[in-house]
Amino acid sequence: METVENIINQVSGLVWGLPLIILLVGTGLYLTIRIAFFSFQQLPYALSLVFKKKDTKSQGDISHFQALMTALAATVGTGNIAGVASAVAVGGPGAVFWMWITAFVGMATKYSEAILGVHYRVKNERGEMSGGPMYYIEKGLNMKWLAVIFAAFAAVAAFGIGNMVQSHEAAGVASQNFNIPVWVTGAFLSVLVGLVILGGIRSIGKVVGIIVPVMIVFYIGAGLLIVILNVADVPSAFGLIFSDAFTGQAAAGGAVGAVIQQGVARGIFSNEAGLGTGGIAAAAAKTDMPARQALVSMTQVFIDTIIVCTITGLALVMSQMYLRADDFDSSAQLTSAAFEQYLPGVGGYIVALALLFFVFSTIIGWSYFGEKCFTYLFGGTASIPYRIAFVAALFIGAVVSLDVVWGFADVMNGLMAFPNLVALLLLSGVVVNETKKFKKKRQQEKEEEKNAQPGV
Repeated sequence: METVENIINQVSGLVWGLPLIILLVGTGLYLTIRIAFFSFQQLPYALSLVFKKKDTKSQGDISHFQALMTALAATVGTGNIAGVASAVAVGGPGAVFWMWITAFVGMATKYSEAILGVHYRVKNERGEMSGGPMYYIEKGLNMKWLAVIFAAFAAVAAFGIGNMVQSHEAAGVASQNFNIPVWVTGAFLSVLVGLVILGGIRSIGKVVGIIVPVMIVFYIGAGLLIVILNVADVPSAFGLIFSDAFTGQAAAGGAVGAVIQQGVARGIFSNEAGLGTGGIAAAAAKTDMPARQALVSMTQVFIDTIIVCTITGLALVMSQMYLRADDFDSSAQLTSAAFEQYLPGVGGYIVALALLFFVFSTIIGWSYFGEKCFTYLFGGTASIPYRIAFVAALFIGAVVSLDVVWGFADVMNGLMAFPNLVALLLLSGVVVNETKKFKKKRQQEKEEEKNAQPGV
């Protein structure tokens, strides 16, 4: 097992080397400039769209809100609690800064993924919408071989980032806080997830539409309470995050490169901008224009990283608990200890409950992503075998080595990103054209709203 861990860690280091980091951040920056910072300008409108009345006339399977919740379900999870803790423990407080940078440019990346996901989506044999990188690579670039590569990586990656990592962290926290054996947590998750995913995307959309908003508000509320009660420590925490981002003094080996690598890798692990999953979720939404759903989709990055991950990062930096990382068996336990320090008697339970909810929703969301990629490769009849294998892997993830699980997830994430980022760059013209169409449509809507006002 030690040999396997070493091999996976070496491969992970190669995959998440400087070339991929430059490609991820560079693609996001390039797309941000190409759409003339549209993602920043429209953020308030995008957030308002989330709660707009359902679009019942347009094609699609689920609402704007449910599509966003499906995307958030898959991303607001272990990465926000354990991923941030791992990044700060290895890369130092400065890793949080690089997570922010990844998120700000990642908004344009997620926006572009969603536009292309809706633009090139198709209706499958069951009458459901299917879309994502495999479809826009095949239809937009006419590169079936590259689409197959992406789908293969993503179908396997779902077992890492969206499955075994989640069940492993949940099992660890449940064992620490509630003395529940790890195999019991694995078995429980397998049964519960199996009951939900058998109903397909409509069932998934309904479940996450209820769970995700509650769990996010619950976790953010606890984090804000810590910040408010210890507001005097907040400025110094932010100061340390900014200063360490460019010095790397707290990172392993004292290298700035380690800070950047941890921040970018865990930032992507958290919000998935660049992996292509945003396009898969967006393709299922009922929307009249690709760009409208894309705006909704990009808010996922903002909520996930700028808000939720920052809450975790502040708790870790303010408490300086990241300096004691070696004392804990898992990264989630590190975050739990930070909350417990500020909220004695309840902090650990808050993180434990939040993580369990996060894990459940993430697993559900990723089961959908993985299945869509698997059925792209092998047809609709392959969905049931994939679901069975996915549920079985939850139990395995709960009991295997943490290093193997995290390393495996990192490798698969990186391999997913390469074909998707190539497609985003080559199809950026389509993104620009759809954005122009939406701007024109939006201007017309504003004029109609103005004319409809009494006395105008």
